[in-house]
Amino acid sequence: QVQLVESGGGLVQPGGSLRLSCAASGLTLDYCGIGWFRQAPGKERDFVAAITWSGSRTHYADSVKGRFTISRDNAKNTVYLQMNSLKPEDTGIYYCAAGSFSTVISGTSGSWGQGTQVTVSS
Repeated sequence: QVQLVESGGGLVQPGGSLRLSCAASGLTLDYCGIGWFRQAPGKERDFVAAITWSGSRTHYADSVKGRFTISRDNAKNTVYLQMNSLKPEDTGIYYCAAGSFSTVISGTSGSWGQGTQVTVSS
């Protein structure tokens, strides 16, 4: 059984940085992708970034390109999302997802974490 546990959220001022972590367990070769989504209050959950477990491919939403970086540490079974130059519109609950790379990007993968809150506000 796949388990995903997010951490690292919090309150940060505009222009600040945060690093989110997604600790994964129970992954098999079917779960070759890990990704991040976010959901703002009253809005749908949107794709943010994804990475293959090998690290050979990454994919980002246009809104975060150049500001966010996704990476992984296979020894720790953990995927990170480094978020720089944060804006108020980055506020939301950030979720980790696992599945094939394509299902992660499309948001149709079946394995999700519980989420971690990120608030960007002065």
